[in-house]
Amino acid sequence: MEPATATAAPLLKTPLWNLHSSMGGKMVPFAGYDMPVQYDGMGVLQEHLHTRKSAGLFDVSHMGQAVLTGDVNALEKIVPGDIKGLEAGKMRYTLLLNDKGCIVDDLIVTRWDDKTLFLVVNAGCKDKDFAYIKKMLGSAVTLKVLDDRALLALQGPLAENVLKKFFPEAEALSFMTSLVKGDFFISRCGYTGEDGFEISLPAALAPDFAKELLADDRVKMIGLGARDSLRLEAGLCLYGHDINDKTTLVEANLKWTTPKARREAADFIGAEKTLAQFKDGAPRLRVGIKPEGKAPLREGTELFSDENVKIGIVTSGGFGPSFDGPVAMGYVDTAFAKTGTKINAMVRGTSRPAEIYPLPFVEQKYKKG
Repeated sequence: MEPATATAAPLLKTPLWNLHSSMGGKMVPFAGYDMPVQYDGMGVLQEHLHTRKSAGLFDVSHMGQAVLTGDVNALEKIVPGDIKGLEAGKMRYTLLLNDKGCIVDDLIVTRWDDKTLFLVVNAGCKDKDFAYIKKMLGSAVTLKVLDDRALLALQGPLAENVLKKFFPEAEALSFMTSLVKGDFFISRCGYTGEDGFEISLPAALAPDFAKELLADDRVKMIGLGARDSLRLEAGLCLYGHDINDKTTLVEANLKWTTPKARREAADFIGAEKTLAQFKDGAPRLRVGIKPEGKAPLREGTELFSDENVKIGIVTSGGFGPSFDGPVAMGYVDTAFAKTGTKINAMVRGTSRPAEIYPLPFVEQKYKKG
């Protein structure tokens, strides 16, 4: 009898999979899904630049969506953000932490009312995230996972002008605010550094609504390749690369996610480690890195001091089309984290000069209230 062989699970498909295929999407595996990395006719660079100047439409339906009800302020046990003070319709970027003060995932929390929160978590983490929330909060809350919904992101300077034709109320939203309109949950947020919106809607409605948006000549479908270069230029972390469950929020330069009141209360998981690093600093820090020349630094590139001592590693890197040059993020020993510090990157056995560069690489253009 031959031994059993493991077979990979079939890739999942979002509600827009047929649309991606019909538009010439180049499909690749991503977080267990068959996702478009780019489309025929434009390619990553042009898709990136189109989003920066007009409006790009992204399928992010692979993300995890859920509604948390009950004693929702109990979420503060496992995140360092201010949930109790979050007003109805407002949103917050925060972090799920473990007992070591490290990051289980980053997520967006939206308050609908006193007893209801809407959560969006990363695709590759959603099963473990939802299990973790249930385990840690227990019977105080009920978590309903929304497997029957799609999620679209409309990003770019013309996004508001496009979306207000369908939802006039969207024009009044400012960054990190939201509204519910029938079956549509509309949030003014995104992960490109541009103004824009995320629209959660029933899966059955998603293909037709996407086609209606794309009927506007200003809107183009954008794949994962440009999504990655856009967020990297904007200095935004990608979970599993720039942050993970071995990374603290202080190391990740995300101290702003922990307001003074939460630090004083010290009543969230991992607070001892977190607050010790607030006080004494962390041994390493996430930084922007600008290499000399045009060749990009890739994830995993080792970083060295002028004395040839290893001081860090690149966690995200590539070419920044809007920046018009290579951009990277990574971790370096804190002594080397100051902007302008000269370092070296080891690329295929050759040492290349680089410097610590301030994040973001391009201006973030959110519509502030």
